[in-house]
Amino acid sequence: MAAKDRKKQLARQRYERQQQALAEAAAKARRVKIISSAVAVAVVVVGGAAVVVYTGKDDKSKADGLHCTYSPAGQAVGKVKDVGTPPKKPAYKGTVQATVKTNQGDIVMDLDAKAAPCTVGSFVHLAQKGFYDDSPCHRLTSGGLNVLQCGDPSGKGTGGPGYQYADENTANAKYTAGTLAMANSGPDTNGSQFFLVYKDSQLQPDYSVFGKISKGLDVLQKIAKAGSEPAGDGAPKKKVTIQDVTIAPV
Repeated sequence: MAAKDRKKQLARQRYERQQQALAEAAAKARRVKIISSAVAVAVVVVGGAAVVVYTGKDDKSKADGLHCTYSPAGQAVGKVKDVGTPPKKPAYKGTVQATVKTNQGDIVMDLDAKAAPCTVGSFVHLAQKGFYDDSPCHRLTSGGLNVLQCGDPSGKGTGGPGYQYADENTANAKYTAGTLAMANSGPDTNGSQFFLVYKDSQLQPDYSVFGKISKGLDVLQKIAKAGSEPAGDGAPKKKVTIQDVTIAPV
């Protein structure tokens, strides 16, 4: 091989290694960001300090004339199931009923498509595609933050549908018992993970509220009473598995 050709080959190989390193660094950064956001919530819970980590946003979907944008999330890092993306135009405008069947009992939720059309559109899409079927609720917290977190079929807390979308219905949001809201890793990073509030919680209004529990709060509270491992913030001691989610307009 001529010296000139060999030089080009070495340069090309170096470029390919650099690109691979950049891709791996991006994936690692996303995982760290998710972990650090969970730690920030823990600080609020344990220390009671008013730490503002994220900035709440107004309902962008309304400003866009009910047009939802579902963007690729970090080159689909953390995607656990390929179910495509929801329709850009929300299918619902009023209340939608979602029944979450778990091994611990059913939890019925009234989704508010008027206040959070894109969030409800995404949740319904994922439910109808079977995304949540046979998936665990991987996190239970207590103290200032009293929630059961679900929506990652991998059970690791870093998985999602491979897309993300803007925050909705966060202005003056309150996270009282029975509230249904989206978990996130920063502004406008909603995906598939959501949390159910079993007792009034102290949170900055940075998490999209998209419904209320209408039946089954007692099921949620029974799960919470059993505690978590480790205590305060960890996997529920009473294992929770979402068997399926059914949708019915009200």
